[in-house]
Amino acid sequence: MDYETVPARDFGHALRAISVNLLVRDLRAEAAFLTGVFGMQAHRLSDDFAIMTHAGQPFQLHSDATFANHPLAALLPEAGPRGAGIELRLHEADPDQAEARVAGFPAAMVLQPATDKPGHGLREAVILCPAGYAWVPSRRIG
Repeated sequence: MDYETVPARDFGHALRAISVNLLVRDLRAEAAFLTGVFGMQAHRLSDDFAIMTHAGQPFQLHSDATFANHPLAALLPEAGPRGAGIELRLHEADPDQAEARVAGFPAAMVLQPATDKPGHGLREAVILCPAGYAWVPSRRIG
């Protein structure tokens, strides 16, 4: 699927099983963080919307303004982090590289440095993005 040209209706019809849509205050800043730290690709990037891909899997970013008539709008915090209680796991993403790249994004922070988790066989980090979501890049170990 060409994410740059697919009509919105066709994109919506192609989504299966579960999809993720993150609401963000500054869409371009969030897309820059995701591409800069995790090497994601941004498609259809605008102030209000982007299709992001990681390892071929799409998800969406929407600006708060696009959800003005949505029931979630009243629940969005005016300031501070979002997404408490959810981890967005990025399998096949190097946690050491991602951790090193966070320094270029002062509004982001490393909550847990890259650490081996032998119990489930992954090396992972926990990185809070500028919008306040917890991203967990991970790769397989031994």
